[in-house]
Amino acid sequence: MEAKILKVVRQGEAFSVQSAKQESGSIQKCNIVLKELGGKFENEYVCAMLGNLATCRFCEGDVVVATLRFSTHEYQGQTFQEILATDIERLSPRPSL
Repeated sequence: MEAKILKVVRQGEAFSVQSAKQESGSIQKCNIVLKELGGKFENEYVCAMLGNLATCRFCEGDVVVATLRFSTHEYQGQTFQEILATDIERLSPRPSL
């Protein structure tokens, strides 16, 4: 796993997916797009957040430190890359209202 300081580009809504590892048979999942700091052409990552982490909300532009797990899997003869955010902590303070 690898920890990186990144900026939140966007985050989708949490939804339920089937999971054989959970007693309930399902787990919450949310996708988030994170970008390396530095400029317009820096690396971006589309990551999945699972379980309780999927219910955490981040705003566009939030600076976060994220631990990412990179893996691959094969499905119907094709290989896919997966990036799982196993931990995300906001570094930038929330603006006061």
